[in-house]
Amino acid sequence: MISPYHPQTIEPKWQQIWEQTGIYHASEGGDRPKFYCLDFFPYPSGEGLHVGHCRNYVPTDVISRFYRMKGYNVLHPMGWDAFGEPAEQYAIRSGVHPRVTTDRNTANYRRQMTIIGASYDWSREIDSSNPEYYRWTQWFFLMLYKRGLAYRDTNWQWWCPTCQTTLSSHEATGGVCWRGHTGLVKREIPAWYFKITAYADELITGLDTVDWPDPIKTMQRNWIGRSEGVEIQFPVFSDQLSVISNQLSVNSEQSLLITDHSRTSFGSSRITCFTTRPDTIFGVTFFVLAPEHPLVNQITTPERRAEVEAYRAAAARMSEVDRMAESRPKTGVFTGGYVLNPLNGERVPVWVADYVLASYGSGAVMGVPAHDQRDFEFARKFQLPVRVVISPDPAVETPRRGVSTPPGVSTPPGVSTPPGLSTTAADDIVGVPTELTEAYTGSGIMVNSGQFNGLPNEEGIRRIGEFIEANGMGKRTVQYRMRDWLISRQRYWGTPIPIIHCPACGEVPVPEDQLPVLLPRMDDFQPDGSGRSPLARLPEFVNTTCPQCGGSAQRETDTMGGFACSSWYFLRFASPHYSGGPFDPQAMRYWSPVDLYVGGAEHAVLHLLYARFWVKVMADAGIVPFREPFSKLMNQGQLLGPDGQRMSKSRGNVITPDSMVESYGADALRIYEMFMAPFDQDIAWSAEGINGARRFLNRVWNLYAEKMTEDCGRKTGDGEPMTDDDGLEKLRHQTIRRVGERIASFRFNTMVSALMEFVNTLGEARRSGNWQTPAYHRALETLLVLLAPAAPHITEELWQLTGHTGSIHQQPWPAFDPELARDEIASIPVTVDGRVRTTIEVPAGASQDEVQSLAFTNPKVQQFTSGREIARVVYVPGKILNIVTKR
Repeated sequence: MISPYHPQTIEPKWQQIWEQTGIYHASEGGDRPKFYCLDFFPYPSGEGLHVGHCRNYVPTDVISRFYRMKGYNVLHPMGWDAFGEPAEQYAIRSGVHPRVTTDRNTANYRRQMTIIGASYDWSREIDSSNPEYYRWTQWFFLMLYKRGLAYRDTNWQWWCPTCQTTLSSHEATGGVCWRGHTGLVKREIPAWYFKITAYADELITGLDTVDWPDPIKTMQRNWIGRSEGVEIQFPVFSDQLSVISNQLSVNSEQSLLITDHSRTSFGSSRITCFTTRPDTIFGVTFFVLAPEHPLVNQITTPERRAEVEAYRAAAARMSEVDRMAESRPKTGVFTGGYVLNPLNGERVPVWVADYVLASYGSGAVMGVPAHDQRDFEFARKFQLPVRVVISPDPAVETPRRGVSTPPGVSTPPGVSTPPGLSTTAADDIVGVPTELTEAYTGSGIMVNSGQFNGLPNEEGIRRIGEFIEANGMGKRTVQYRMRDWLISRQRYWGTPIPIIHCPACGEVPVPEDQLPVLLPRMDDFQPDGSGRSPLARLPEFVNTTCPQCGGSAQRETDTMGGFACSSWYFLRFASPHYSGGPFDPQAMRYWSPVDLYVGGAEHAVLHLLYARFWVKVMADAGIVPFREPFSKLMNQGQLLGPDGQRMSKSRGNVITPDSMVESYGADALRIYEMFMAPFDQDIAWSAEGINGARRFLNRVWNLYAEKMTEDCGRKTGDGEPMTDDDGLEKLRHQTIRRVGERIASFRFNTMVSALMEFVNTLGEARRSGNWQTPAYHRALETLLVLLAPAAPHITEELWQLTGHTGSIHQQPWPAFDPELARDEIASIPVTVDGRVRTTIEVPAGASQDEVQSLAFTNPKVQQFTSGREIARVVYVPGKILNIVTKR
């Protein structure tokens, strides 16, 4: 009889042996297929890991161990995203230099990952804050710069007062700093950008070539925001041109279209406006500029300037999410200026309003209140005219031209009716309702639109676009919501930007043979509130000589944001000690691209988008032979605290792996992390759950302990005739198939349930005396191999105790007989809202998750659930699946 199960003794022993023997080290070559499994690059924060992080690291370890046993050459490395805001902010709070805290934190992370049994190849460990790494981050910057994809510009940028640095639009989504800070403002700051917009189309089309979750693909497509439309030039109106404007506007029954000759008389000042709805241009009754628009100062009249400037200052203190909130009342101020509608010559008042953003489109919007809800609310608030130009009634007659105003709405103070136009009542115009309660945004027939009257508006979009382009009033184009990637940070702890500013030569890239530009040691590395990087206070860093002319020059003092470091780290793992380039080309070609990438969905439009951009640039430069870095992506669900809240030190609900390993053992923690819920589902931590995992492992241990007295060391089952009296042989083959399939498809919870069923059956056989059979002994041996990826320590110990040599983790994955492994089939009726819609066939004993998954992919079920919210799903095992939708 062996001693009782004591993981606190077993686990450290095997962790030390695995490290000493290097059984998880990967090397290139051989005839085995490769499998590159990678976790998202972690920030080594001072708090260390909590059990929520294990929802990522445990499953990737399981699948890496599984593929090794399946005969793959597996690369499963780990490193540290050590530069950037998280590390620097922690160092400031701790009152310690970030070099010290980073080294201390990475050592702690590595220790914690080791105690949970992670099988990383630690010989490939990298740290983005080490010069041998960031030398190549600087090299990539220069590559982008030389290809015209890195540039410096002065623009209004998001500024985080807490972080004391600029943020890219990706990092300020929702008006909140990506580190969780509120109170962001816009500041006009010179900064460096990467021209990610040059790859916008391919960043969209490339998503069709990768196996990623659909929500992540949708988030990237929406963030890029490709829109086809027309850029229309609206000439700025001036008093001396009023006679021309009056003549153009006074035209009784039909719009007079501005000719090339008259249009050129308006001078050079024009405001470009992008719209996807050129069919509504005849409905423009006002024009809106974003507060940040560069022409606001030019167009604002002296008597309006003080009010406009006060409004702009207030808007700069607001986040974009607040400005764009649909529930927020519309605000704005009239500039006193006008533009001219290029298609009918009407004078259009120009307003400044914060619901228009400079970061979207051109920062200018043509106000069409009858056909855009935001414009409608703005027009109603400020009593601006509303003109219907798209009628939903296909039988409507062509109405006469005019500006319709809803009853009770008058021309606003300070805004005169355009010369030659009358403000006619809505009920005087055919096809216009007597009172508009909301904008009409659907399709219809064009009305009040001059020569385009009577056209279906979809055709009008094309025809007006062609007309505008043919007459030099604008052009058809494609625009993107995404803006270029702001990479500058006015912080200390980051990769120095390898640019020198020379009074004579301008911007000069640091020669490659002078890389890395080393980050100097600074004891006082905190920002001083000036908006400059702390490096600007260090003369010995700033002052240098120009590489071109040899004259006095100054180094760039901004550093790169941390996302630059993480945009290529996955390539460095192929050859982390290579000094001849960012990676050994041969090793990169062997391992890349990444086969499986696992991490949180919060980086959908940050790291994941940036890394794809960098790889596409590398491919165009001939550095890599592929265009997508991550072939398959999986996102884990969030593990919440016992109180259902996100784990955080401030809430006092953090559960550390250290405490769980000490109390229950690493294998119990691993089993519970996988069994608690489907991989991509959020779940709260449960102490009872990990207790159950520990009890399961005790049962496994006892199965072998009870046999050890009689046949310890005897390899049983080999060469003996099989008996299937108790069904064990069939179940063994079924369990081999089920466990393998479920690991490969990330169904770890049902993988554990299959193992539990197998253990329960073996326990029943033992208690009933049916254990002295070859099938039972073969099942015991198979169980250890199947359990090894999930519970590596207990299985390694039992493997040795049962007389085996070598590591269990280097054993081949067992094969199964397809005939014996075939599941019995059960027919399950599926009801939707109480009515049977179809019957599906599922393996007998299938879990609710499996039955539910099959049901929701069934076309007949989809017919009755598409577009509806599911209220609940009730499964009676082996009998019926009931789906209830919300009404």
